[in-house]
Amino acid sequence: MAEDRPRERADAARNRRAILDATRALLAEYGGEAITMDRVAAAAGVGKGTIFHRFGSRAGLLHELVAEPALALMNAVRDGPPPLGPGAEPGDRLLAYFGAMTELVVDNLELMVAYRSESPHPRSEEFHAFWAAHITALLAEARPDVDAEVVGALLLAPLGGEPAARMVRAGEADRLRAGVLALVEAVLRRP
Repeated sequence: MAEDRPRERADAARNRRAILDATRALLAEYGGEAITMDRVAAAAGVGKGTIFHRFGSRAGLLHELVAEPALALMNAVRDGPPPLGPGAEPGDRLLAYFGAMTELVVDNLELMVAYRSESPHPRSEEFHAFWAAHITALLAEARPDVDAEVVGALLLAPLGGEPAARMVRAGEADRLRAGVLALVEAVLRRP
């Protein structure tokens, strides 16, 4: 399906990429506090007005960065190969999803922390609703004896919380990965 938006000019595409790359670099080196429009503009080699024109605000810029890996994961869940994509058992898909979501959080931790400090972007709910529906559907199929909506929300919540951020910052990403998968496996086992 073709998009109805006009084709992006080459210089606009270069500026967009430079801004996103500069923001990622600042996040990686200095954390979310470093993300000011002045610093991003200087690092990207563009005017501050270019950033505001393109993204509207700091929240819009951060949303654009969050959207890239989130959309990639959504596409993999919808159309990718199993076990993340369709065609695998619901429990296997749930484990694959939580493995991939944990990786997304680990790889983008400072971005996620900065993003959560902003007012919600208008499209934020789109991602949250997709994850909730996906987890709920798989959990309802794998464990019809539990309240899949509540249990699914509880499974996802720790990835957005302070313990996950603290573990990643302390170099304990492997422990976080193992802990998340152990939690999901425990829920998938019937008592």
